[in-house]
Amino acid sequence: MEKKIQNDFLRGMFNGIPIFLGYLSVSFGFGIMAVSSGLSVFEAFMISLTNLTSAGQAQGVVVIASGGTLIEMALVQLVINIRYALMALSLSQKLDKKFTLPHRLLAAYGITDEIFALCSTKENILKPNYMYGVIAVSTFGWVLGTFLGGAAGTLLPANVTSALGIVLYGMFIAIIIPPVRQHKNILFVVGIAALFSVICKYLLPFISGGFAVIISAIIAAVLGALIFPQKDGENE
Repeated sequence: MEKKIQNDFLRGMFNGIPIFLGYLSVSFGFGIMAVSSGLSVFEAFMISLTNLTSAGQAQGVVVIASGGTLIEMALVQLVINIRYALMALSLSQKLDKKFTLPHRLLAAYGITDEIFALCSTKENILKPNYMYGVIAVSTFGWVLGTFLGGAAGTLLPANVTSALGIVLYGMFIAIIIPPVRQHKNILFVVGIAALFSVICKYLLPFISGGFAVIISAIIAAVLGALIFPQKDGENE
């Protein structure tokens, strides 16, 4: 079917349908979470439209709900989303010559884990219209799910919205489990991050939720790099 689609934009949209479906269900949970934290449906919708980052948005709502500072918000987003810069650098090796600076800036908006995975597996050089097609349908699924989840959060009973809000965390667990089963070093890093998160929560309650994420992520990453250093040429 894909080979019959000649238009790059439409082919990108076709390839992005699975991402659309996944985002639609997961962002539903984010919409519920955002509204239950005190945000309006419109605010939740705009956060998804302008950010397009599941973990970053979830922790951003935590910072907002806890009354965190702008500096705290910036640091949380930097720690959580720095991986997108690495993904962008990787994809830059597959871009068509038509990808001028304006095109690169526009495409950078839509580089998520799933879109990166899809585009990086393509054998052909990536053209701007193809990436725009993938980004357009994926973004639509993300913001639509957020809107529906936020609207449902204002209508459904509290016990139902609490149950549906687990969807977002279920996605995080689903992302972690496959690599953890294959690589014990990842299990170690995840365990350390969880441990320090619990320590910050119960033993250091004066530390806000946003800074707890920053501290846990940095400590886990540093210990993982020291205990499980990557050997030269291992990437290849």
